[in-house]
Amino acid sequence: MLNRFLNIQTKSISGAAGILAISALISRILGLLRDRLLASTFGASSNLDVYFAAFRIPDFVYNILIAGGIIVAFLPLFSEYFLKDEKETWKFTNNVLNVFFFFLVLVSFFGVILAPVLLKIITPGFNSQQLSLTVLLTRILFLSPILLGLSSIFSGILQYFNRFLIYGLAPILYNLGIILGIIFLAPTSGILGVTLGVILGAFLHFIIQVPSAVAAGFSYKPIFNLKDSKIRRVFYLMIPRTLGVAAPQINLIVVTAIASLLPAGSLSIFTFANNLQQVPLGLIGIPFAMASFPVLSQAWAAQKKENFIEKFSSTFRKIIYIIIPLSLLMFVLRNQIIEIILRNGRFGEVSTKMAAASLGLFTLGVFAACLIPLIFRAFFALQDTKTPTIIAIVAMILNVILSFGFVWLLGFPNSFQGWMIKFFSLQSIDNIAVIGLPLAFSIDTILQFILLIFFLFRKINIKNRPY
Repeated sequence: MLNRFLNIQTKSISGAAGILAISALISRILGLLRDRLLASTFGASSNLDVYFAAFRIPDFVYNILIAGGIIVAFLPLFSEYFLKDEKETWKFTNNVLNVFFFFLVLVSFFGVILAPVLLKIITPGFNSQQLSLTVLLTRILFLSPILLGLSSIFSGILQYFNRFLIYGLAPILYNLGIILGIIFLAPTSGILGVTLGVILGAFLHFIIQVPSAVAAGFSYKPIFNLKDSKIRRVFYLMIPRTLGVAAPQINLIVVTAIASLLPAGSLSIFTFANNLQQVPLGLIGIPFAMASFPVLSQAWAAQKKENFIEKFSSTFRKIIYIIIPLSLLMFVLRNQIIEIILRNGRFGEVSTKMAAASLGLFTLGVFAACLIPLIFRAFFALQDTKTPTIIAIVAMILNVILSFGFVWLLGFPNSFQGWMIKFFSLQSIDNIAVIGLPLAFSIDTILQFILLIFFLFRKINIKNRPY
């Protein structure tokens, strides 16, 4: 029975998409439950600020080396090599596994050593007690990119063999691990217990995929060869993508630094609101982008420009038709959403009002955030990773400028601050500067969307212009 479960394979793209959609929905629901439990247990407090700040460096490592590296490079090469020689492909897989394990441990080791220095830069507003706790949690969380890095290799194997059921369970178990940490460990260990729950979740994310990968043919071999041409190709494919992935991570680091200088709970409020506005992205923007990518790639490779434009336009319109009404609904019901999901236990009235205002400002850019993944994949279908990477870096710089500017502008009495206080009914709150961060993010996201769509249309025209 267990063996049959581990070997379940989807027979079609629609079946795989359905499994991933259901998995994403369950994972998002658990994510909302996780945030509700965090809010009710700790409130928008300095302890929760410490917890969110502790993620920044390990998350940076994860997104650069894994989300922007291993995940992008491994599966295409595994697919290519497996068609030629299965035995050599499994050797290649073991080499990738061992090489990246080595580098992840090495980077994490230096991260653990340098954590006090780096966190002083990232959290300049934390006092010595907060900084000490942030260092401790950060050092524990460095286990996470190691586990998730190894897990991503097995994820690639499962995707190749269409074992999407097990693959889809991994993120669900990750959130479940954190929830278990909040329920069972936090009452006795506080925020440290939640951090241990994160590590439990990362371990579950990894271990659930191993048996299915073994059933697909994987067996571990202690192979380590940095001179292998195949491993060099992995690094070659990683480099351009990591630059693009680095930009939003740097944005979050800057936000953490700014929020650490604001009243306690500011980083927590921003993070909760940010998590909520990413729900439409995970359920609409990314699934549509992923589903359209193969079709766009095939159309452009076959030099069918009109088909490419038609497919892109059709997907673009579908996202717009769904996301515009949804984002308007989120804006109108922002107070009710925050009340239902976060208002509980120690998450008080002031935090609720600030989180609702932050969510409202985030919704201004939700439509652009959901369309950007589609436009990115349109560029990838054109085999152009350079243009979206440059635009992502420009957007990062602009977001930093806007974040500092709006936080400063909302930090003292003026007509703009007065209008924001009146519009969002924040009269009873002394410091509303943190809502400048989601406002900056939304404006920056819209401008990034405009730049991407402009250069995409320009590239299509230039690429096919007769000479």
